[in-house]
Amino acid sequence: MEVIGVIPARYASSRLPGKVLLDILGKPMLQHVWERAKKSRLLDELLIACDDERVLAAARKFGAKAVMTSVDHASGTDRIAEAMKGRPADIIINIQGDEPLIAPSVIDALAKALLKDEHCPMATVIKPVAFSEELENPNVVKVVVDARGYALYFSRSLVPFPRAKVSADFKFYKHLGIYAYRKDFLMKFKKLPASALEKAERLEQLRVLEAGFHIRTVETDMDTIGVDTAEDLKKVEAHMRGNR
Repeated sequence: MEVIGVIPARYASSRLPGKVLLDILGKPMLQHVWERAKKSRLLDELLIACDDERVLAAARKFGAKAVMTSVDHASGTDRIAEAMKGRPADIIINIQGDEPLIAPSVIDALAKALLKDEHCPMATVIKPVAFSEELENPNVVKVVVDARGYALYFSRSLVPFPRAKVSADFKFYKHLGIYAYRKDFLMKFKKLPASALEKAERLEQLRVLEAGFHIRTVETDMDTIGVDTAEDLKKVEAHMRGNR
């Protein structure tokens, strides 16, 4: 089985324009993502899918394989599908371009999930989270899983709602935005119409569940920081300085 990692790198960002090229300790953020992903043991190839010549030039400068894609894509999933059209692959890992702290072991765990479960079309990563302000933050996506480890629902709201007091060992989960797809399913998924739940929550993965497909979840205890704001960037820099 050939496992390909793809980093969708969109230049435009409403809150932090050009964020994939913002400097973090002397390197563009995208380079940090690429260097961490390169340490994965299960990726046979790593590709950056960009939409701007500045990103393409930067990626090639630090030695990455990169391709141009349309500026009109609504999501990273669509960008990856274009980049992988006509390229051989069995499993495709969607590695977010604004996750400079991504752990290589998480990428490998995600790949293993589809390598082991040959009937599952898609997988993603979840992390247990304590009952805290994170659970009440709509920017932190929550997920509920079934007894077999498949996702039941994703929401920006608190799910499940603890109407009664939950036990100390009850697990709430948050979703980490990294995915694995079988290539044939990725090409099918991008053709599915946006679903009602997806539109309501603004969560693309709900299109998969509403269409009746399974999403395997992989639990991790490793956290990451997605960079959406200047404050997020400061948190990443502080973390990296502390781990030098």
